[in-house]
Amino acid sequence: MANSKIIIVEGAQGAGKTTITDFLRHSLSYTNLYRLCGTSDITPAGKKKAEEMYIDLLDYMKKMENKSINLLFDRTFFTEENYCRLGKKEYTFTDVYEKLLDELSKLDFEIIYITLYLENENLYNERLSKPDRAGKAAFKGSNFAAQNSISQQRIYLDMAKEIKDKYPSINVVNIENSKLLEETKAELRRVLNF
Repeated sequence: MANSKIIIVEGAQGAGKTTITDFLRHSLSYTNLYRLCGTSDITPAGKKKAEEMYIDLLDYMKKMENKSINLLFDRTFFTEENYCRLGKKEYTFTDVYEKLLDELSKLDFEIIYITLYLENENLYNERLSKPDRAGKAAFKGSNFAAQNSISQQRIYLDMAKEIKDKYPSINVVNIENSKLLEETKAELRRVLNF
């Protein structure tokens, strides 16, 4: 029986993943934070790279079962699928994504998949223009722009619904993240029971 969590936080650029994953890392005991960026190779060769990387990641997760250590991810293979659905890459990733998702769902962890979103999509204009974003690396096919984030958000919300409908072992949670940070933190404490 699972004695630890896998928490995956996804969302568009500007949805607040860094802030939220930092909070969770420092609030949940025995939690390791992993920040992934996928592969920037948009060619079919990039698909193979991404597939190998995420298969290895799932093998690692499997090795961490029942060690009483929570695994917290700021992006995983869901991001790869999102960018492919948006046509940012020269290949489709859905076949690999579905295989990875199926394997994830079988791991002996409490699995929580969190999508951060902004109800008022216009807030992306404000968030993406903040000076603290200047040093952040952006995928070359999707630079920091409100319309890119809005498109990503819509795909992420569709994906969350698909996962919820198909995988009862994955607790899918959508968190609206434009409210006060303390309110979002309180919601996360309720969702994750800490």
